[in-house]
Amino acid sequence: MKAIQISHQQELNVIDIEKPQALAQGEVLLKLHYVGFCGSDINTFMGRNTMALNPVIPGHEVGAVIEAVGAGVPDNLKPGMVVTCNPYTNCGKCASCRNRRVNACQHNETLGVQRNGAMMEYIVLPWEKVITAGSLTPKVCALVEPMSVGFHAVSRAEVTDIDVVMVIGCGMVGMGAIVRSALRGATVIAADIDDEKLALAKKMGATYTINTKNEDAHQRLQEMTNGFGPDVVIEAVGSVPTYQMAINEVAFTGRVACIGYAKSEVSLQTKYFVQKELDIRGSRNALPSDFRAVIHYLENNECPIDTLITKVIKPEEALETMRWWSENPGKVFRILVEF
Repeated sequence: MKAIQISHQQELNVIDIEKPQALAQGEVLLKLHYVGFCGSDINTFMGRNTMALNPVIPGHEVGAVIEAVGAGVPDNLKPGMVVTCNPYTNCGKCASCRNRRVNACQHNETLGVQRNGAMMEYIVLPWEKVITAGSLTPKVCALVEPMSVGFHAVSRAEVTDIDVVMVIGCGMVGMGAIVRSALRGATVIAADIDDEKLALAKKMGATYTINTKNEDAHQRLQEMTNGFGPDVVIEAVGSVPTYQMAINEVAFTGRVACIGYAKSEVSLQTKYFVQKELDIRGSRNALPSDFRAVIHYLENNECPIDTLITKVIKPEEALETMRWWSENPGKVFRILVEF
């Protein structure tokens, strides 16, 4: 069967691997229909993802159909069902797992990063990691995981209807944070450097937008918040300037939820940690409840799916597409590979 493999920096190939055969106790065989390329995959391709295997089969944003089930799989999972998956592992023994925050397992291995992923025709997973998707199509299912990461950050920040929430970065993860914040009744400010993404952010629930490339973000935020600053800032980029903006602009006694991995050390005004008495919270991956919340949203709300999907490609187009993406990093929401 076909699989996509990133072998070295700037090197990607379509390879042939053996299709899974016998299923062990509790395993499910999925036929992949769509798998999304995400930010971690482009960083692996560009040689900037220090956590990734080398070589690695990427992919953890899954839209699939159950092909077969092994012994011991619950009756609610049947062949023919449309599903996505929880692509993270958890050890059950570390501090995170003991505290029931399995999404932040110390020994987590995400599909397509620390272990081979789902960018292939078939994959076998434990039944516990298979998530039924209701009425969603496999194509839409491939958007669930990245939006779940944004949903989780909103939960970590404890967003409520009286909050003003600034989301820095309007990629797929940031869009998830915008949607979830708006669903909770918050006033949402979307910040990005791309006007097209900002226009879409308004459709997804943002009340205000700021183009930080050509606007004075501090002045605009002061105007929007009556001089207080946003109650919550969700950092969904992972860069030095955006982390600094998050700390500098959040209101006194505000909350900062950090999703993005900065690629270099960040110098911060730590006096603001104390003076503002900030709550600074990491937000990693997502919990099963976040996946369910995204599926519920996609089933019951109008979401501009076609706008969120930048391209749908075949495996043979992946190398050319990744090269294009590396040269146009701000122009991509999601690229799906169709198998």
